[in-house]
Amino acid sequence: MADITASTQQALEQWSEREQLAEQMVPLIGSLYRNNNVVTSVYGRSLVHQSVVDILKAHRFARQVDESILPVEESHAILQAMTELNLGAGSVDLARMVNKFRENGGDVKEFVKTELADIVDKNGEGLGETTDVILYGFGRIGRLLARILLDYAGGGTKLRLRAIVVRPKTDDDIFKRASLLRRDSVHGPFNGTIEVDAEANTITANGTKIQMIHASDPASIDYTEYGIKNAIVVDNTGVWRDEAGLGQHLEAKGVSKVILTAPGKGNLKNIVYGVNSDAISEDDTIISAASCTTNAITPVLKVINDEYGIHHGHVETVHAYTNDQNLIDNFHKGSRRGRAAGLNMVLTETGAATAVAKALPELSGKLSGNAIRVPTPNVSMAILNLQLNAETSKDEINARLRQESLVGPLSKQIDYIYSHDAVSTDFVGSDRAGVVDGLATIVNEGSNGGSNLILYVWYDNEYGYSTQVVRAVETMAGENLPVFPKPHVTASAKA
Repeated sequence: MADITASTQQALEQWSEREQLAEQMVPLIGSLYRNNNVVTSVYGRSLVHQSVVDILKAHRFARQVDESILPVEESHAILQAMTELNLGAGSVDLARMVNKFRENGGDVKEFVKTELADIVDKNGEGLGETTDVILYGFGRIGRLLARILLDYAGGGTKLRLRAIVVRPKTDDDIFKRASLLRRDSVHGPFNGTIEVDAEANTITANGTKIQMIHASDPASIDYTEYGIKNAIVVDNTGVWRDEAGLGQHLEAKGVSKVILTAPGKGNLKNIVYGVNSDAISEDDTIISAASCTTNAITPVLKVINDEYGIHHGHVETVHAYTNDQNLIDNFHKGSRRGRAAGLNMVLTETGAATAVAKALPELSGKLSGNAIRVPTPNVSMAILNLQLNAETSKDEINARLRQESLVGPLSKQIDYIYSHDAVSTDFVGSDRAGVVDGLATIVNEGSNGGSNLILYVWYDNEYGYSTQVVRAVETMAGENLPVFPKPHVTASAKA
């Protein structure tokens, strides 16, 4: 009994010590973010605006990569050294910094100074001039975009939310809009404070003053009246999806670029960030961020196709109901979507399978798709039934996707889980485009000598997609934070 008591006490003391160090890290992380535009993370998990427990959880997550928990005292030492260098803008992964320091050894302060030499004594410089952002529409995606942009507003980004455009409604419209931003039945309360100035028609959220503008014609708005210039308009209404319709925004004074939060039509670039975001050029004035499902499945399909080759496949989406469906049976231009969304599974169409080809042309004509809307308000699942050219196994596929989710170039788009009790609500608030459910992976012998692979990919069709949109907006704004530590360069790579 005495041994058990001693062990319990020791565990509590160790937790308390780690908690104390994490508490000391919070103001350091915040200061670097606000004053120096430095974003800190642990293997891609941002530490900015995180609680003490969240910071400790991020350190524990490191065991997925390193097979051991990241010691808080080691990351704290790196962080402390960073605060003494008056850094410029950058993104610093503390776990990778710790690992590189272990390899190099020596004095931690000298190591950090050498590793971050490119941004030492830059006093927060490196982001360039801020970019104004306008949300045209303020529905489910619009409000989540606002939350993300406001969460970023303290530093580390050049994006500034300046205005929200909605159609004219009631006299108390602004109070209702503010209330919808403040409270959300799916995503919970807004993390901060919100003030309304009805006379000025503004909402101030966490110190950011946002102009509410009522308009029905995008071309007639003069944003320069509100001090807005060269803005990026994020159209999340879905009313216009082609170049002609979206081009109306460019006729408004103060607008330079437009991004659509839906699949674009015609020759518009449909961007799945991380897959074909390199296709965004400085000359692009209108692009599409594709759909939530396309963003969820395309990164996974790219990894599988690059590694094994996809001969053909079918994508079945089990999708949460959306606001365009009826609550109870009523007329709807899409017959099945007119049936009660909260009571039925509704078979409907999806263009996601064919839309994949706009980001991955090598899969053109190889995928079919369909969708089932189900009575849940958020989080969907894509079932990828793929005929591969090469043979593989469940363990091999899962290992490859897990590796990609941790350290691969698509780690911000793909997450991975292997859990016996995971359900859809566990993925509310996931900031990845899709989460591979490794436990559900199925691999059978294929008909063409390869393998038949069935993957299950969860995705928060609201929040996960919104984070992808913001990443695309950052690219349109020309934001490109230097990343530290710099990767090792081998002799062959130099050659």
